[in-house]
Amino acid sequence: MFRLTPALLILFSFLASGVVVAAEDRPEHFKGLPADTLAQAVANFSEYNGKLEGLIQQEQLSPQDMHEVHMLTYTLENALAKIQAELAALAEPLEAVHLASERSAPETVKKQGQVYLDNAHQIIK
Repeated sequence: MFRLTPALLILFSFLASGVVVAAEDRPEHFKGLPADTLAQAVANFSEYNGKLEGLIQQEQLSPQDMHEVHMLTYTLENALAKIQAELAALAEPLEAVHLASERSAPETVKKQGQVYLDNAHQIIK
């Protein structure tokens, strides 16, 4: 049975008043480090994952720690978005390699294989 607790009443009043804003409607108040290239994205992803790992392994998180986590997530989100876009783009040359291998087209395998590997090596060395 559903019970309307004081906490739910407060939440409903915020929702009704429009005070609670969906995550995608939040204004960005920090941009984070850019991830203009795959190499930059991977470097930021690695460095900032290390920072996050160090923070969350602490027994307790202070308000300053929480602020630091909040700030570093912007850089991680930028890096992850670039990495995801680049991974999606890797599918095209890999498919070209796959199809060329079926048709026995070594020049395409070599050319598209190199395109694929040049980008893949930036992610996994």
